[in-house]
Amino acid sequence: MRHLTILLVLISAGLSAQVGGISVYEFLNLPNSATVAAMGGHHIALMDDDLSLAARNPSLLNERMHQRAAISHAFHPAGISNSYLGYGHHHDRLGLTFQGGLQFTNYGGDLVRRDPTGQAQGTFSASDFALTVGAARQFEGRLSVGANLKLISSQLAGYGSFGIGADLAVHYVDTSGLFGISLLARNAGRQLGQYDATTGREPMPFELQLGINKELRYLPFRFSLIYRYLDRWNILFDDPEGENNSLFLAFGEEETTRGAGAIFLDNLARHLVFNGELLIGKSRNLRLRFGYNHGMQRELRLRDFRSGAGYSFGFAFRTKRFSIAYGRTTYHIGGGVNQLGLDFSFAKR
Repeated sequence: MRHLTILLVLISAGLSAQVGGISVYEFLNLPNSATVAAMGGHHIALMDDDLSLAARNPSLLNERMHQRAAISHAFHPAGISNSYLGYGHHHDRLGLTFQGGLQFTNYGGDLVRRDPTGQAQGTFSASDFALTVGAARQFEGRLSVGANLKLISSQLAGYGSFGIGADLAVHYVDTSGLFGISLLARNAGRQLGQYDATTGREPMPFELQLGINKELRYLPFRFSLIYRYLDRWNILFDDPEGENNSLFLAFGEEETTRGAGAIFLDNLARHLVFNGELLIGKSRNLRLRFGYNHGMQRELRLRDFRSGAGYSFGFAFRTKRFSIAYGRTTYHIGGGVNQLGLDFSFAKR
């Protein structure tokens, strides 16, 4: 029963808890890499040689990802895991950079099936996967346009579903190379086969995002700000029994009824994800990372306890040939999710 409870929480919450439960294939919103996990679950406006970032934003594909492979694994509670494997290739004659990737989520070992009275009725398994192919082209070294195509399959307790999705994105970097901006449409598409043939098609977890990335000129630090759900404004969860609903509540401060201004600011802040990265060393090999996702913090907080939900951190050590990364995301006061990533280059230098 414990396994099933965690399974349902992950499916409905993922990293889109504020609008969770209204779409199918929510596993697509789980971080696909340790880098993304450490940066608040969303990192869409930085173009470098990190192939895992292009799995979310295909316009970040570039020739530095040529013959580069990336693998990542997240260790969720109760044996649940989320893994990603990707490979990039640049074609000089076509001027295109391609990628292929596989995201796979397994919800633990055998899960116990129970009837309404709680009696065991055997076991079942559950898993999801998405196979992705993508390509991007750069124009004048400043503008990049990319697209991903996804084949999606989900198997839950003997019920199966199949869908197709796409990511469309554009990225621009200024002449200094220190500022980048991305516009991303994620998970457009449709469910082709339902879990139950008697029900209608469920909506995809579509999301329109805008992100900026800025590196400081005289300090080895860069930060990103991502605005989620450009396609919808109200992402508040209406909880009639909710407490501690003010945007910022100091220790010892008593709850008061929120006004229209506080509600507006709370809803606005839930759209935002902020992250930063400190680059250490002459070659900037060591990178310390942190992120804050306000929407996640508000939806996954506890009423009577303060937790680290919505906060994340990690690090990476990178060289020209390989990198190793670690990210930790906190979902609950009881603990967080650790994610490890490795990428390496096969290209001759």
